[in-house]
Amino acid sequence: MILLLSRLTPDRVKSITPDRGSGFALYREFSAAAGTVPLYFADPHAPWQCGANENTSGRIRKCLPKGSDMGPASDKQIDSIIALLNLRAQKCLA
Repeated sequence: MILLLSRLTPDRVKSITPDRGSGFALYREFSAAAGTVPLYFADPHAPWQCGANENTSGRIRKCLPKGSDMGPASDKQIDSIIALLNLRAQKCLA
């Protein structure tokens, strides 16, 4: 994630709100590497506080079921999932 964020210009990342899973157990190291980007955690057992995370996780689960090991996934497979997420039509409030 640090590598992905390093490719973005600072104006593109305002803050990061990860879920409370074990994937961010090393959040102190990540926070140090992220520099001035604030890192927020939702309260325990309050998934409504990070709706975008829950929504994105649900979309990823359509491609990779829960418990799937992403270790053997190739860059091409991950890029295709990213494309599916980014190119999906979004509802608009307008």
